Amino acid sequence: MLKEGVWVLATVLAIIAGWTDWRTRRIPNWLTVPALLFGIALNTLVWGWQGTKDSLLGAGLGLVLLLPFVLVRALGAGDWKLVGAMGAFVGPQTLISVLVVAILIAGIMGAILIIRKRRVGQTLKNLWQMFQAFLTLRLPGPELTLDNPASLKIPFGVAFALAAVLFNAHRLWELFS
Repeated sequence: MLKEGVWVLATVLAIIAGWTDWRTRRIPNWLTVPALLFGIALNTLVWGWQGTKDSLLGAGLGLVLLLPFVLVRALGAGDWKLVGAMGAFVGPQTLISVLVVAILIAGIMGAILIIRKRRVGQTLKNLWQMFQAFLTLRLPGPELTLDNPASLKIPFGVAFALAAVLFNAHRLWELFS
């Protein structure tokens, strides 16, 4: 039952971050940094050295996997720190599952936004530019980063919160059924 309690706290973190990201398009350090430290401390308290190890591995995995996207300005640093904090709560295996679901949800959100804003042609052109940049081992231009005010942006914290809620609901359903 302790594991479910840790998961509920992790889901609350994701919900607060998702709400904040939806309202302000930012996930603040006052939320993510203490959450990362609290996740490590909580897992250490509950499971000892194994909890510490899993917590550090989860946080590290989340931060390492998403760092390239932050460096090329395709993902915000708040989203990056949120994934690291969530990894500190749930460990590496669960984090991967939640992250995959979050990426799928963000993709659906992005597709809906692109269609709604009638930017399908521009999006295909941008994807082609990114593919060419990848083939030539260079970064795409600044027009394809979060810094471009004309670019469409998805609040990844919202997608991540939805994924955490779905994953936790699934876990609780299995536990009580």
